[in-house]
Amino acid sequence: MLGRIRFRYAPWLAVLLALAATTAQAASLEPFTADYQASYLGMQATGTMSLAQEGGNRWKYSLAIRNQVADVSQNTVFDEHQGRLRPLSSSDRSAAVFKKKNVDATYDWKAGTATWSGDVKPERRGPVKLQPGDMDALLINLAVVRDLAAGRPLKYRMVDEGRVREMEWEVVGKEAVTVGGASKQATKLVRRTDKREMLVWIVPELPVPARVLQRENGMDTINLVLRSVR
Repeated sequence: MLGRIRFRYAPWLAVLLALAATTAQAASLEPFTADYQASYLGMQATGTMSLAQEGGNRWKYSLAIRNQVADVSQNTVFDEHQGRLRPLSSSDRSAAVFKKKNVDATYDWKAGTATWSGDVKPERRGPVKLQPGDMDALLINLAVVRDLAAGRPLKYRMVDEGRVREMEWEVVGKEAVTVGGASKQATKLVRRTDKREMLVWIVPELPVPARVLQRENGMDTINLVLRSVR
């Protein structure tokens, strides 16, 4: 989800991507691969997100978006600890016109700190002190669907690239969406800042968002529409 696809022009989109639909009580995470029809600043793109078990209680969430001007990939390895999704490491790779970026993160829960390396400013390399429940951008996406199903507040503390941010999503209603040629009822969520607006449509029976739309300064910048899930 929903969270922060980094074309570097939209640093927090991936906060919304890849919402893996699990119930609050629990349902175990299930592997998936989802394909999206995407557009970035009006240009066609392809999008893929997946969740795979790494072994034991470890999982890997991956996101990739590509078109003629950008190639973005993100991965987060995490586990589930005391009912919470807990980041262990992540990587962020992006290549766009005239700009490339590579950032790696380590979440050391024994030491209680998070650190970053690669193309990140010195003041944002950490360490940042962790608190129980802290997540990176992608894991918040997993938690949103779980908490939405349970009727819990959609409020989170994101620890990413040397910064701590409080995040909150608002339910703005129901809306019909089309997935694979079929109309489905979705819950529409929104998160707003001064310049950006992120909207996500969640269908209960789907493990990923049916649609993700980002707007900056009133202009649509990224639009993802689900094509298939396997």
